Amino acid sequence: RRTGRDCGDTGMYSMTGGRIARIRDHLTPGEPFCVTYGDGVGDIDIAAEVAFHRSHGLKATMCAVTPPGRYGATNIEGQYITSFIEKPRGDGQRINGGFFVLDPSVVDLIPSDDTIWEAGPLEWLAANNQLAAFKHDGFWQPMDTLRERNHLEELWNSGKAPWKLWA
Repeated sequence: RRTGRDCGDTGMYSMTGGRIARIRDHLTPGEPFCVTYGDGVGDIDIAAEVAFHRSHGLKATMCAVTPPGRYGATNIEGQYITSFIEKPRGDGQRINGGFFVLDPSVVDLIPSDDTIWEAGPLEWLAANNQLAAFKHDGFWQPMDTLRERNHLEELWNSGKAPWKLWA
C-alpha cells in the first residue's frame, strides 16, 4: 500500500473531471484518494474526512463549508438601522469547499478530458445518493480574487494563518 503524496501531470487544458481521470494510474483499487481544487485553504482535518468517508461506504465525500461573508450587514427595524454586523459568515448555506475523498470507481464516471467534475459526475453522485457531506465549521477561505489573495497573504505574514496545521 502506498502512503504519502503522489502528484500527476493532468494537462494544462483538461477540465476538472478530466484531471481526476488522468490520475487513474496513480490509484490503488479499493483505496480512497483525496482531491482538492487548490484555490482555497482551510483548517480541515483531512484524516477525519477520510475516516468519515470510510464510515459511510459511499463513493464520494465532499467537504461542505460555510463561506465567509464579504460585506458588513445591517439589522433593520422598520426604517431604522439598529446595528451593524461586520462581515458575518454567509447565509448559513453550505457550499462545495473543494476537498474531496473519492472511491477509485468514480473515475469511471468521467468519460473524457472535457468532463466538468461539478456538472456531470458530482451531480450523478448526488442524484444517486453516493455523495456525503463532511461538514467543516472551521476556517475556510477561497482565493478567487486579488482581495482574497491579499487577505490570505496578510494572515500568512502575520504568523496567524489558521490553515497552517504543520509545525
